[in-house]
Parts: sequence; structure tokens; C-alpha cells
Amino acid sequence: MNFEAVIGLEIHVQLNTRTKTFCGCSTEFDEQSNIHTCPVCLGLPGALPVLNAEAVKKAVTAGIALNCEIASFSVFARKNYFYPDLPKAYQISQYEKPINVNGHITITTESGQTRKIRITRAHLEEDAGKLVHDEDPKGPSYVDFNRCGVPLLEIVTEPDIRTPEEACLLLEAVKEIMQYSGVSDCSMEKGELRVDVNISLRESGAGALGVKQEIKNMNSFANVKRALEFEIKRQSKVLRGGGIVKQETRLFDPNKNATVSMRSKEEAHDYRYFPDPDLVPVILEKDFIDSIRSSLPELPESKRRRFVRDYGLTEYDAANICSSPFLANYFEEAAGEYGKPKKLANWILSETIRVLNERKIRIDRFTVTPHMLVELFELMDRGVISGKIAKEVFNDMAASGKRAEAIVDAKGLKQVTNRDEIARIVEAVISENTKVVEDYRGGKKKAFGFLVGLVMKKTGGKANPGIVNEILKHALE
Repeated sequence: MNFEAVIGLEIHVQLNTRTKTFCGCSTEFDEQSNIHTCPVCLGLPGALPVLNAEAVKKAVTAGIALNCEIASFSVFARKNYFYPDLPKAYQISQYEKPINVNGHITITTESGQTRKIRITRAHLEEDAGKLVHDEDPKGPSYVDFNRCGVPLLEIVTEPDIRTPEEACLLLEAVKEIMQYSGVSDCSMEKGELRVDVNISLRESGAGALGVKQEIKNMNSFANVKRALEFEIKRQSKVLRGGGIVKQETRLFDPNKNATVSMRSKEEAHDYRYFPDPDLVPVILEKDFIDSIRSSLPELPESKRRRFVRDYGLTEYDAANICSSPFLANYFEEAAGEYGKPKKLANWILSETIRVLNERKIRIDRFTVTPHMLVELFELMDRGVISGKIAKEVFNDMAASGKRAEAIVDAKGLKQVTNRDEIARIVEAVISENTKVVEDYRGGKKKAFGFLVGLVMKKTGGKANPGIVNEILKHALE
């Protein structure tokens, strides 16, 4: 039997408002527990919620960016369940009348196939707190309520995804769109993007869906892929053995690279949804929605096409540059000053990304500004430094925040361009390496590169490579 996976995602994106969804507490991420709390987000008796208008605006912005229909009338509901990090014993969410419906995202697979993934809804809700478990399995668990009430957008897809790879492509697309539209930073390290996965298997070509499994609370795209791969193998084995897959909620254990059963799957009626009596319906005027639509920033797909068209980048380079709005803005600011955008893109995607990964920082917090990078390129273009020395200077710029020219002057890194001086060094290398010279003259062309390397070594890498090649070739021939 051949099986087909049917996958849907529930993606929880934290909206980057300054205050929480229904109170004035800060949403700032803080290592100190329970300092951003008040009677409202702690669910104390008599405390009443007041809707954050900025959260509504960002939810609408996200909905437009996700090609959704924006509801002029939406309602908040109470989703009732008990868990230690939910002090009210219910979560304020949206159920029957969400703010965004019927959207879609288009992804392109590695094979070049275009897939349209439908979005059922993207509704506004508040987050729960966070449980912190002691390292000792028998030790206590603690609860941090800082996250209680933080605004979330829950993006629910239709079961249109067929492979773990497509799921990761969709998650990357959602992350980019949320960042570009300015509604979320999507820092997975801070829990600002979390994913629940629904997966079932059916026989290839069958119309009916299989029994759905939900895998909860993953904050890594790699783990989403691993969990789906495991579930496909696990469910296939059960079905091929004549067993029955039971509907349940599971967790992914990255250490075991396996999912484990958590509880039987809840249905909507288990949560006893009903309209929240403390909150009035949200009514949005057409002018309000239109004003948000007209102010929406350029989104990643449009920017990728423009970078290919206007800057001559390959589609691959444009996709990588535009994978983050911060990286795209950095490139475009530098390209506005420097007329060789392809050269810039190559450097940014290699040297800049390398340094950012080493320092574990985002490019909008990088010490080397776009203007400073352009100054470094201009030194190379004028022949003041070589490309090899430029990498050394760039590392120093990243560490110190100093400008390229100051580092070159302080370390004496300017290229040797004096032809007489280079000729003397070439003559010395030839006289010291007669066997290599004979090899070159005997037809071993690789020997030339070896001799160039020796000349560069004698000059500390400062000799102009073009002049070295010219003088050496003339001397050998």
C-alpha cells in the first residue's frame, strides 16, 4: 500500500505590540519571571479586559498580507480549559466569527512546482503563560505569567500540504510575510512563532481523509520536518500492519527524534466556546481596512522579483537576500551607494552572513553599516587593498566598529603596487625555486599558481595580484 500524507498547520505568531491584548502590561521579553502582570492578565476577580486597538490593526495588516478576506464584524469567545499557566481557566480567542478568513499563500518547491496553500482563518487571541520545569524530574514546576495576554495571530491552513518539505516552505513564507508586513519579529528563540501540526495518512488516490494526529508546540522548523517524517513512518507502519491510528495529541521529543502520546485529541465542543460577555464585537469600517491595505509595505515575493529585475541578481541570490526584510534593506541601502549590486550580494551572502552567524546577531544590529561596507568595496576598487586583505579588514570592522580606511592605515595593509619592488620579489622567488620554474616551462601550468602564492607570501599578501601575475608571467616567458 502507498500512502499520501495530508498535513495542515496551526501557526501562532506573536504580534509586536508594546502592550498586551486586553491590558496595559508590557509585552517585552524578559528573563525575570512574573514582572509584566496585572489583575487583568492574571485573571483576578472583577478585572475587565479592554481590547488593544493596535493588536486589531496588526491582525488586519497580517490578514491582508495573507490574501485573506477581512471581516467587518468579528467576535471574541471564551475557550474554556484548565491548565496551570492559564489563570482564568479560559483563553480569550475567536471561534465562529474570526477577523480574517479565506486566504492563501503560494509556495514553490525545489522541483519548481507552484503550490497554493489555502488559509482557513487567521484569528486574534491572547497567549497563555509558560511552565518552567525543574531539571530534576521529581522536582517542582514553576509558572511564568509574563506571556499571559500577549497578542497572538493564529493562522490555520487547510490540509493542502503533502510533504514535510512543503510544510517548512510554508512556514518560511509565513515568517517572511509577517516580518515584512511589520506585525511580528518572529523570533523563534523567544517563542514568537510556534507551530502545531495536524497530519493524517490515506491511501494514494483516496478521497477520504485518514485519522488526524496533532503534534503540539514546536518552535523550530527543523523539528517540524523531523516530527512529520517520524509520523509518516509511524502511521504507515501501523496501517500496513492492519492496525488503527487513534486520534490524539502528541508531542515531539527532539532528543529521541520521535513523537510521544500526550492525550486524546480535543474537539471544539470540549472547549465549550461561547461569546465573551465582557467584550463587544469588533466592527471595522471599510475606510479603516482600505487605509491599512494602502499602507502595506512591499512584501517578499514582490521584492524578490524587483531585485532580479532592477539589480540583475539571480533568482537564487534574490531569494536569499530577501529571506529577511532586515537583510534586504541592508543590501538595498548599500546598492543605492555602490553601482555593483551583484558583487555586493555575493559578499553579503558569504562574508556578512558568516560573521552574523558567528556573532549570533541580526543584521539590523550589525556594527558594519551599509555605508561602511561600501567604503570597504571602494578601497578594493581603487586597488588600495586586495580582496583577501578586505576579508581581514571586514572582520576587524565587525569586531571594533571602526571604518575600513582607519583599520588599513593603522595596520599598514595597503597593497604593494610598486612594480620595481614586486619585480625584485619575483626575481627572488624564481631564483629560489628553479625546479618549480622548470615544471612550469615544461607545461605544468599549476606551477604558476604556486609561484604566485610564494610572491604573495613574501609580501604578506599585500602585493597587487594583477601586477604580480603580469610581472611573473613576463619573467618566466
